[in-house]
Amino acid sequence: MRGLVARAADAPLRVESIEVPATGPGQVRVRIRASGVCHSDLSMADGTLAAPYPLLLGHEAAGVVEEVGDGVHRVAPGDHVVLNWAPACRSCWFCRHDEPWLCRRNGAPAVARGHTLDGRPLHVTLGLGALAEQVLVPQEAAVAVPADLPFPAAALLGCAVLTGVGAVRRTAGVAPGDSVAVIGLGGVGLSAVAAARAAGAGVVIGVDVSPAKAELAAAAGATDFLLADDSLVRAVRGLTGGRGADHAVECVGRAATIRTAWQSTRRGGQVVVVGMGGKDDIVGLSALDVFHSARTLCSSVYGSSDPDRDVPELARAVLDGTLDLSYLVTDRATLDEVPEAFARMARGEGARTVVQFD
Repeated sequence: MRGLVARAADAPLRVESIEVPATGPGQVRVRIRASGVCHSDLSMADGTLAAPYPLLLGHEAAGVVEEVGDGVHRVAPGDHVVLNWAPACRSCWFCRHDEPWLCRRNGAPAVARGHTLDGRPLHVTLGLGALAEQVLVPQEAAVAVPADLPFPAAALLGCAVLTGVGAVRRTAGVAPGDSVAVIGLGGVGLSAVAAARAAGAGVVIGVDVSPAKAELAAAAGATDFLLADDSLVRAVRGLTGGRGADHAVECVGRAATIRTAWQSTRRGGQVVVVGMGGKDDIVGLSALDVFHSARTLCSSVYGSSDPDRDVPELARAVLDGTLDLSYLVTDRATLDEVPEAFARMARGEGARTVVQFD
């Protein structure tokens, strides 16, 4: 099969033919029908996040089950599925304490699976490697969804939507009348904007470095749009009675934007970090500020979500019209066009590019 492979950090990406193992016990082979181009893949490709190479990229996808191994009971051939890049074991301490997104068996940026045609062991991003024609995954990584759910929307449920919506609903617990600032308006950030509006937030502020994101922010439900410049903190306070936002959701993953989110939040407010940053990018806060502000700083891993529960719920919302994802897909591409999609993402253009397979 063909897939998008990074041979080294920041090396040119290539679509290659690769060898995939036979379907084993407990495994599912899925033919990919749509795959989203996510910033985490770009971070893997350019070396921001350390990963082993050669690396098959992609982790946000949906498709059709082609084959199942012995002992598979969750899905059957012909089922439409969304892929889950953090399948829970259901038996470790975190799973038993209702935090499956922190499952002990997850967290590795890539796992070994298959080979390149020149015989090198291939690693797949977040256990999936979904910018490819097929994937071979453990059955727990396949979540069945209705067959009438369009594949592009289904693919986005697997990462951008689940993460952004979960950060607002499950991590932040945004309530009616709250004020929310969302910093970084890619696919995850726009999903967070939509979730905040749906939760009844009174003020929803979308923030980005690109003025072109204003229209997308409005489409997602933002009441206001602000550029991320030196006046941002003052502007957020101006829209929130001088106090600052009740919640700031940081979807960039940089120390500078985390610090900005902190400063944009009211005393006693909450900062939720969704963006995945580099280990050497250190956030500095004074001990006095931490005490005096009484703010909460936390992260949201995979939207604090349980995909087995939340993906079917989101799928139903898409199908009944209560969750509109049309504004999220701003570009469509072939597998060969993904490098250009990464370039658009690096320039801050658009929301999500979706790769569609025949």
